[in-house]
Amino acid sequence: MSSEDSAAGALIGHPVAARLFQAGRRLRELDARRPWLLDTAVVLLVFLVTCTTDLLPRHGHDDSPLIITDRPVAQTLALQAALVLPLWWRRRAPLAAFSAVLAALLVEWAAGIILRADAAVLVAIYSLVLHGRLRRLPWAVPGLAVAVTVVLVRLSGVVRVWDVLFFVANVGTAAVALGFAVRIRRAQLAVLRERAVRLEVERDQRSRLAAATERTRVAREMHDILGHSLSVIITLADGGKYAADLDPERGKEALRLIGDTGRTSLAELRRMLGPLREQNGEPALSPQPGVADLDPLCRQIRSAGPQVEYQSAGVLDTLDRGVQLAAYRIVQEALTNALKHAGPRTRIRLSLRRQDNELRISVRDTGPGDGDRPEPAAGEGHGVLGMRERAAIYGGTVTAGPAPDGGWVVDAGLDLENAPA
Repeated sequence: MSSEDSAAGALIGHPVAARLFQAGRRLRELDARRPWLLDTAVVLLVFLVTCTTDLLPRHGHDDSPLIITDRPVAQTLALQAALVLPLWWRRRAPLAAFSAVLAALLVEWAAGIILRADAAVLVAIYSLVLHGRLRRLPWAVPGLAVAVTVVLVRLSGVVRVWDVLFFVANVGTAAVALGFAVRIRRAQLAVLRERAVRLEVERDQRSRLAAATERTRVAREMHDILGHSLSVIITLADGGKYAADLDPERGKEALRLIGDTGRTSLAELRRMLGPLREQNGEPALSPQPGVADLDPLCRQIRSAGPQVEYQSAGVLDTLDRGVQLAAYRIVQEALTNALKHAGPRTRIRLSLRRQDNELRISVRDTGPGDGDRPEPAAGEGHGVLGMRERAAIYGGTVTAGPAPDGGWVVDAGLDLENAPA
């Protein structure tokens, strides 16, 4: 950090600077609520600083060709009012206020009178530069040129012309420079405030988008987990109900498989929802399912009744973990749908083939056996959409429909070359 930055940081952190910043903020808030109050305060301040002295009686005799304050009080007050009161409109109509002050100055100097309230013209110039439209600023140049000419003519017999020009140029330049400096600073602050508001809006939008994306992901995972597990449990429960009277052992086996499936699903839900809870320590994470978990998945489906034949080709263990999760969920959804709609007497052929930069997934069932087809549950229809969304992440597609020789077939292809990091 440079010495300038250290000095700036020390100044900002100083208690006096903090109080000044707080007072400035309160003043801006008050001005935003009652702008006329600040305008009135400026007029009163200029009057107290520049006008009260000219109203006091003068002692002695002045042989100057210019009348300083040797005028009646009423006339002096009228001239002072003409110079100071237009400043009340210096922010709402800066060019009009400047023109009124300049006209009063010309009348005063043409009459050979000098007042300390003439300093109001500097306030008018500053306000014109700060609040006026930039393209109208050149309109003030002719009036200023006339005023400077009148001042030079009146003071030519008292002060050297070059001294007058030097003084007028310095105070005029100071007023213009101060007006431009404050205007530029305000414009910079306005840009920074606008940028801060825009960044805050973008941050909120990113947060909402991330939350929506996470909700979609969690909903998709829960649909895959619960849809699959409940389909298996329902099928096992229906089978166990009929087997309880004929073969009690098979009924007990169905109950055992229902318990195992429920515990497995509960473990998966805990694994998925656990990181979302607020915990004091690090959440306990476990790997997402992949291609290696397809064998246990097929065994679980077989336990519900269908015959499942699983074939794989190519090197699958080296696939990206995201690709493996997508493949697992697509297969899980396809097997669950086959169990739901084809029933426990169907035969399912599952195949995974890795060919060059593509992973092909095929799940085909032979349809319900003996016309025994379970009734579809209400609200179905999101499974195929979820498979397509997962495949689309990896530039793939999913097609699902009836097979030519009966049954149902699901084909999916994932692009391994353009898989996202």
